[in-house]
Amino acid sequence: MLDVLANPIYRHLFLAQVVALLGTGLATVALSLLAYEMAQDEAGVVLGMALTIKMLAYVFIAPLASALIRSLPRRKVLITLDLIRAGVALFLPFVTEVWQVYWLIFILQSASACFTPLFQATIPEVLPDEDQYTHALSLSRLAYDLENLLSPTLAAVLLALMTWHGLFAGTVLGFAASALLVLSVTLPVGRSQTMQKSGIYQQTTRGIRFYLATPRLRGLLAMNVAVTAAGAMVIVNTVVLVQAQFGLNEQSTALALACFGGGSMLAALSMPALLKRLRDRTVMLLATLLLVVGLFTASLVESLNGLLAVWVWLGIGYALVQTPSGRLLTRSSHPEDRPDLFAAQFSLSHTCWLLAYPLAGWLGVKIGLPLTFILFATAALLALIATLLLWPADAPSELTHRHDALPENHPHLAGKGQKHTHPYVIDELHMRWPK
Repeated sequence: MLDVLANPIYRHLFLAQVVALLGTGLATVALSLLAYEMAQDEAGVVLGMALTIKMLAYVFIAPLASALIRSLPRRKVLITLDLIRAGVALFLPFVTEVWQVYWLIFILQSASACFTPLFQATIPEVLPDEDQYTHALSLSRLAYDLENLLSPTLAAVLLALMTWHGLFAGTVLGFAASALLVLSVTLPVGRSQTMQKSGIYQQTTRGIRFYLATPRLRGLLAMNVAVTAAGAMVIVNTVVLVQAQFGLNEQSTALALACFGGGSMLAALSMPALLKRLRDRTVMLLATLLLVVGLFTASLVESLNGLLAVWVWLGIGYALVQTPSGRLLTRSSHPEDRPDLFAAQFSLSHTCWLLAYPLAGWLGVKIGLPLTFILFATAALLALIATLLLWPADAPSELTHRHDALPENHPHLAGKGQKHTHPYVIDELHMRWPK
């Protein structure tokens, strides 16, 4: 898997991702401490609003940003967004009012909503070989999981040496280092073709329209529902299960979350070998089934040991769905359209999170966790059934179709005629999937 780091451009981009993730992790801890200092007993309200602002920015800003920056040089855009994030982190320790926190979080997360899809869409162009790209996806998944484990540990070490204000300095350094690493490489410059003139609505929704017109991506969206059902229950209710129901301490909560991350890392490590033997659809459907079974099983858990086993199980299923999604997006788009599709996936998947987070907490309080697990497991099961219907098992990559509306001298028809066969993706000339 590590052989992909021999590519110097990808190596620098991967390091940029790692240092930016560490900076983000430190900011998460520091933001919690900032909220407590400003709001004391109402810190949870401040943090809840900050997370809501984050999700709203991810849902609405990503597709809009893709429309506005699609023709700009990618390296300059990514560097600018990193510097914006560093600048916001620099201001956060000096805020004096809660509303200032909200505005700065909105700017920070809006920059992340612009940065992340564009960054993700760049990797398959740097690594056009699918096996190498699969290794990169696995490394990316590992980076996310390691950040969840290492950032709190690093924050604890730093807090022994400085006040929590210093954690934001680590965030600034992380984003600044990311910008320098991106500056050190040459990236694709953006769209090479001229788009047809259209309004901002058509441009903003372009990626989502292409996404929803592609059967395999409709299936991916259904699987996103299962992923967020499992992820939200783990993230929101682990502390409730461990400390409120089992009567254990914070270390046990951390251990449970580490087991979920460990399962995800185990799946990421096995992904390249697994995808050489099985099709993406098969792996992702089996992973979704793991999530369904894990959620139903979680409703019966009555001890920490049982919970740890289920959390590892869910972590494996979580990563086995998440990791190959980049391959589906790459396979479903031309290079010039890829940022739009990655932005659509970013926006639509976070819409699922925006719904799953509050429901996991609210239902857990109102009807109890066992029944909540059953309801979320049922939602994941329905998502699995929807995936089977939306993403046909025998869908070929090359499709025969006609272009009756195109003139015979159109460049797309050169040497092929009105009726022809080629690898089919949704674009400006192919707006509907052939039946």
